[in-house]
Amino acid sequence: MTIRKVLVVDDSPTDLEYLSALLTGKGYDVLRAASAEESMEQAKAHDPDLILMDVIMPGMNGFEATRKLTKDAHTRHIPVILCSNKTQETDRVWGLRQGARDYVTKPIDEAELLSKISALG
Repeated sequence: MTIRKVLVVDDSPTDLEYLSALLTGKGYDVLRAASAEESMEQAKAHDPDLILMDVIMPGMNGFEATRKLTKDAHTRHIPVILCSNKTQETDRVWGLRQGARDYVTKPIDEAELLSKISALG
């Protein structure tokens, strides 16, 4: 599977812009969502190749959204990489248990993120 279209989910406008600019600059088509709820709608409507999901958001958090996306028949094929300020190993393990394919911590290391995306493609 080649990853071309990426849905970036983050309630922080700064982080959303940073990741969008980074990915657009590397040739990816980028969709944006400012909440977990919006990410679920975008995923079903646009069928992205990858979702980069923030964890800490108001309302539904990224762990819950990842769990729902990976269990839904329409979206379970879309890999999710969690991007979070939560740096504990238990957070990473919990995220993977929710169905995420990988986990990166903020501030995002560009080379690390791009390497993880390439590994999925």
